[in-house]
This record gives sequence, C-alpha cells and structure tokens, in this order.
Amino acid sequence: MTQDAEAGKETPAVRGIDDRTDAANALADAVDGEATARPATAPALESPAFPRFVRILAVVLVVDLVAAGIWSFETLRSTTWSTPSLVLIGAAFLCIAWVGYWIVYSRTRLQGDTLTQTWLWDRKAEAAEVSQLKLVHWRALERLMAPRLLVRRRNGSMTWFNSADAALLVGFAERVAERMTKKSPGADDGAS
Repeated sequence: MTQDAEAGKETPAVRGIDDRTDAANALADAVDGEATARPATAPALESPAFPRFVRILAVVLVVDLVAAGIWSFETLRSTTWSTPSLVLIGAAFLCIAWVGYWIVYSRTRLQGDTLTQTWLWDRKAEAAEVSQLKLVHWRALERLMAPRLLVRRRNGSMTWFNSADAALLVGFAERVAERMTKKSPGADDGAS
C-alpha cells in the first residue's frame, strides 16, 4: 500500500487498468521512460486464471453432467453399446472433468519478468522473448470473461494468458515495454 499525500488515504500499490485508454497510457508511459523503476526483488503477483463466476459455472456444469449420467443410468444400461462407443463417452467425460478441474485450479503468476499460468500444460513467457502483446479486457464483462493477454514471442509462437486480475497482465506488459526501451534506439534502423 502507498500513501496518497493529497487525500491522506492508502491506495493499492498495483491498480487494475480500467479501460483500454488507461492501458494504452500505461504502456506509452513505460515506453517514454516515465514508468517508475521496479526493485529487482519485486514481490510476485498471483491470481486465479479465471473469474469466480466462471469457476463456479465450471463446477456446476461438471456436477450437472454427472447428475444427468446418474439419472440416465438405467436407460443407458438397457441400451446395447459397442466398445468404441463406450470408450468415446468415457473419454468425453474425462476431458470435460479435466478441463473443469483446470478452470477451477489454474493460476497465473508474475514473478520478476516471467509470466506463468498453470493449465492442462503450463504456459510461460519471459519479457525478453516477447515481440508483441495484445490485452483483451472488457471491464464490464470481467466477471464473465477473464482478461486475456496475447503474447507473441520473437520466434513467432503465440500464447494466451488468462488472469482474473487485469493488473497482473498489465504489470507484465509494462515489464515488456521497459525491456523494449532499454534497447539502443538506433540499433535496429540500419543507419550507418
């Protein structure tokens, strides 16, 4: 927490970016060198990858699927099933349950210049590897749709990162912008 000198009240040290204009201004400030220096041992930021409503919805849908299966058990049992049909239905149920689990327990973490997200497979991006970013965040829908950051690496690969807290994704974007401004200004223009 930091002290607001004019109001005399505490404000969070890391604030969420409310709309696209504020996000663009934050990135522009970082590019212009107006961003404040961050200590090398900055604390890690961490949040669930999906908003609370989405996590609750995932649990409800998986529980409803199990309840529908139990309710239909006698009808399903009386039907003649081939082995491939049973395998397909079993695999579909396992996939739905597995994705539901990861929606509930997936976390996004910003530690130093590294952004990671636990998921079916872990996602990781270093600020030094990033060539382009795109933040998708609609403040009015953030309870229904997690803010997302599209990260394009220098090797051309792309990865989406979700976070229930947009400030975490903006923090990573600011670190990428700081790294880009540290490059020498005339290094890439080919001037002799």
